[in-house]
Amino acid sequence: MNSLKRKLTLALHEIGAIKFGSFKLKSGLTSPFYIDLRLIVSYPKITDLIVRLLQDTVEDLNFELITGIPYTALPVASVLSTKLNTPLIYQRKEPKAYGTRQRIEGVYKKGDTCLVVDDVMTTGESKIEIAEALMNAGIIVKDFVIIVDRSFEGSAFLGRHNFKLHAILSIKEIIETLFEESFLTAQQKNAVEIFMQTDHRDVSGRSLDSISDVCSNDLTNKLIHKMIEKKSNLIVSLDADNQHDFFDILEKVADEIVMVKTHVDIIKDFDAAFVKRLKELASRKNFLIFEDRKFADIGSTVRKQFLSGIYKIADWADFVTVHSVAGEGILKGLFDGTDVNCSAFLLAAMSAKGNLISDTYTRTTIAMGAENSKFVSGYIGFAKNEEDLRKLKTKLPQDMLLLMPGVNLDVKGDNLGQQYVSVKQAIAGGADAIIVGRGIIASDDPQKEAARYRKEAWDAMEKYGRIVE
Repeated sequence: MNSLKRKLTLALHEIGAIKFGSFKLKSGLTSPFYIDLRLIVSYPKITDLIVRLLQDTVEDLNFELITGIPYTALPVASVLSTKLNTPLIYQRKEPKAYGTRQRIEGVYKKGDTCLVVDDVMTTGESKIEIAEALMNAGIIVKDFVIIVDRSFEGSAFLGRHNFKLHAILSIKEIIETLFEESFLTAQQKNAVEIFMQTDHRDVSGRSLDSISDVCSNDLTNKLIHKMIEKKSNLIVSLDADNQHDFFDILEKVADEIVMVKTHVDIIKDFDAAFVKRLKELASRKNFLIFEDRKFADIGSTVRKQFLSGIYKIADWADFVTVHSVAGEGILKGLFDGTDVNCSAFLLAAMSAKGNLISDTYTRTTIAMGAENSKFVSGYIGFAKNEEDLRKLKTKLPQDMLLLMPGVNLDVKGDNLGQQYVSVKQAIAGGADAIIVGRGIIASDDPQKEAARYRKEAWDAMEKYGRIVE
């Protein structure tokens, strides 16, 4: 390692940008080290050192533009732009909702080649996303330059997408230097080396057992165990608007499902007998109850909606859906200080065409769930194809489930904006359970269709190694 790299490594360690110990990551994994380069903006000398190393790294590359992935890399990219006298552009996290509504700020023309600067390489998914956004604007992307590569074969991953990765430092170089300087014990060094030998990136094929192994939410584990017991990951969305039709269909499909998703407020003849009959049937047929209430208000309001009113959802639902738009106070309002035996699924991505859930909203929702795992069992998320679903699954904590709506045996849509993917695409992309509505309840034979969905989904789970025998 040259003297400048060594100096940077020691400087990052000194300011606490590189830590060793036991750290719970957003993914749910426990890592023996943690890298947080957001601190460098407050240390001009370190920023200058990084830019000097970046200049050396990119001197033989050809590009007309520079961009930095927000937020940590953007100040560094700005300084590099000035040093190299090369125009800077940047991508907004959200497109403007007014004026030009543009996503990329700065002056550029189609066909320009852009160098992408980032702070850390972990999974590489965010790199692909920024490259796709730039290329959609007609900008060419060939090279990524980063400060620290802490990935498992990150260069090969980007290479498969026709990009080249250039890193100032690797985690291997960092631990070697810190060990030599006695800032790291042999045990700590060994822990990092072992951790880095495993590919933690592709979690779409995670088995139900592996999720249960790291999960501390009792209701999540209850659902997983019931899925394995019934050999079903099918959730039926039963949108009948009267008790007769509701229970007629539910009796027919109950043996095939692991959970029924209800919309209790559309039942025109709702009364206390509905809840009593639903609970009795759930017990007799061994399925769970998922009320799709989609709570979305302030904490004090949702608590009343949940605990009281005519439906008293907390008395009978095993799970409820929650919008994160009100912030984590909504989870505390629903569950904190109560003795209810219920958990939430957060709505992270919708299947309705033209919905307003953005990538930033999805990421914020995922982080909110990760920080409230005692209240949250996972996420409801839709993606339009297997590849996009894999990207979504990669972002999720490893102790949580992904429920997939918009699933149909025959890929199609409707004239109300509903989009569908196939059962096999959903499971291959990482869905842990599928939510099916009209494909079952609108059929002439709901029991037969439920059996078809259950078998195809469970066969796919076995095919893709999602079940440990």
